[in-house]
Amino acid sequence: MTDKTPHILISDNEAGLPFSKGLMAAEVMVTGLSPYRAYQVAEEIETRLRAEGRDSVTGNELDDVALDALRQMAGDRYATNLIRWREVQRLDVPLVILIGGATGVGKSTIATQLAARLGIVRVVATDAIREVMRSMLSPELMPTLHTSSFAADTALREPPTRPSDALVLGFREQTASVSVGINALIERAAVEGTSIIIEGAHVVPGFFELEAYADRILAVPFVIGVEDEERHRMHFAARENAVASRPALRYEAGFENIRRLQRYVKSQALSHGVPVIPNYGFDQSIATVIDLVMERATARAEQAGRSGQRQKGRTA
Repeated sequence: MTDKTPHILISDNEAGLPFSKGLMAAEVMVTGLSPYRAYQVAEEIETRLRAEGRDSVTGNELDDVALDALRQMAGDRYATNLIRWREVQRLDVPLVILIGGATGVGKSTIATQLAARLGIVRVVATDAIREVMRSMLSPELMPTLHTSSFAADTALREPPTRPSDALVLGFREQTASVSVGINALIERAAVEGTSIIIEGAHVVPGFFELEAYADRILAVPFVIGVEDEERHRMHFAARENAVASRPALRYEAGFENIRRLQRYVKSQALSHGVPVIPNYGFDQSIATVIDLVMERATARAEQAGRSGQRQKGRTA
């Protein structure tokens, strides 16, 4: 059977493509709505267009209908985020999103979903950077690279004067090494104009450089945390079910160290003015992250607008 429903054409689309609920839902998901609710909004938009007897619609008209439907069905927060996302696209600079946090707080899940919603195709985990560096640097040359972040104290060449400092010192040494790769990725994004998400335990505020590229990228660094210990433990159980190569016993044995590193990374974030986003639940966390991205985009757009006005004033 074939669908006999006539298409609603987007008249100013060069390719002459029809309205698509799937594509509209994908755009609406940028606001932070869940896929299910985003598709409901897309269905409402189509219903409104058909109720008006429309067989074509301009892009601006579709935007107005989408904003109105989104505002009525989800609220001003999501409608505002859609407006902000359009400002991001007009900025014409790449998004560089850096997601830090201790092992098991949900960084990879948030990074994957954020990439899908924002249309970012490059997602790099710092574990991958460390793996490449391991292949080039032997354990004898760089011992901390060859151990887990939460066991970095076991790879220090010289024990610290205070044994309690060993874990953080080992982790800092490991992070400093991996940050060479993180900074190279940030520079490449700035040079190529390509958006990227970098996530991992080694995305630690104070160890990567953003100021040098401030005029060429829209950088959004943040740290994910899980305050409740039992919820944090549950993340490892879920990971064990999903990824057989990462046994939960190893994380359970290192759990206290993981929690200590979370406190350290959080303190680094606070001291460098980087937001810490608590992961109470996926939908809430992804919506908060998208709010942050949109807020940074709005601030950047306003800054660009003020710069343009000053430039006009000089040439007047």
